[in-house]
Amino acid sequence: MTYREQTRRIQIGGIAVGGGAPVSVQSMTSSDTRDAEATLSQIRALAVAGCEIVRVAVPDEAAAAALPAIVEGAGLPVVADIHFDHRLALSAIGAGCAGLRLNPGNIGGEDRIAAVAEAALERGVPIRVGVNAGSLEPDLLDAQGHATAEAMVRSAERHLALLEARGLSAIKVSLKASDAARTLAANRLWAEHHDLPLHLGLTEAGTRLLGAVRSAAVLGVLLAEGIGDTIRVSLAADPVEEVRVGLELLRTLGLREGGLRVVACPTCGRCAERFDVAGIAERVEARLSALEVSRPLTVAVMGCAVNGPGEAREADLGVAGGDRMAVLFRRGGKVGRLGLDEVEDRLVEEVEALLADV
Repeated sequence: MTYREQTRRIQIGGIAVGGGAPVSVQSMTSSDTRDAEATLSQIRALAVAGCEIVRVAVPDEAAAAALPAIVEGAGLPVVADIHFDHRLALSAIGAGCAGLRLNPGNIGGEDRIAAVAEAALERGVPIRVGVNAGSLEPDLLDAQGHATAEAMVRSAERHLALLEARGLSAIKVSLKASDAARTLAANRLWAEHHDLPLHLGLTEAGTRLLGAVRSAAVLGVLLAEGIGDTIRVSLAADPVEEVRVGLELLRTLGLREGGLRVVACPTCGRCAERFDVAGIAERVEARLSALEVSRPLTVAVMGCAVNGPGEAREADLGVAGGDRMAVLFRRGGKVGRLGLDEVEDRLVEEVEALLADV
């Protein structure tokens, strides 16, 4: 999982993207950007969850007017998402946004794209050429018959040429569809022929559970192939959930170290009515989610005598539950027995103690 396609490096504020930099996690606010305080509140929650780059929608002049305050208070690089009106992109550059996301299929003619490129070059603002299968140029759809992976790549190449003709090189690309096959094909095709950093995502992925599964299937395959420099897991849910899924995906693939990992057995008839594995694991994970965990830390909640003790010993902290009590393990050693009503609080206390023991 350590192999990465060699792409050029760009900077989104203080975050390096591409060129061997760690794969970064992005999200997008769902608040009304015109409400700067509500948007900043959401950005702060995203930052606590581990978000590294945040995108905000800029649908009109009122939203653009709120950008200076948002950029100043965000604490994260802010990328302005622009559609239809190139003047909003110019306003975002002037407001100090760390990047732009443009959809070349709807931003307008070459003169408008040129104006944005020149302003971005002058201020050192990178641009993401964001191609979506649902908004390709009509001539490409006519030529291909529908929104194929090849048409998506051609759209990106066409608008890349316009930006590069104005001297802009700080560019990244995204090629997204709502289905796995086209998203995989388009990104593989792009990576085969170009060295620009790729932003990965599956557009319109779905609700929290289904969207996470679909995104993980597509992004996981591409990342495992060494393709992709920054990701967003798009969910119809709280944006914080996007960040949590994205970080866990990177940790699972070995592309991100650190962080808390709660593992739990799937439960079966041996423990279902005697030890609430799922409930304890979920509550412990929720209580610990706000902690800053810079090193790998695994907590295991196991429910029976078959695999429980062995799995619990392998974790930094673990419990193996039984009929009337649970055994607590710390870094491979048995440290005591707990009443079932003590397990949750004791695990949280033990994690806090381990984190304090630097």
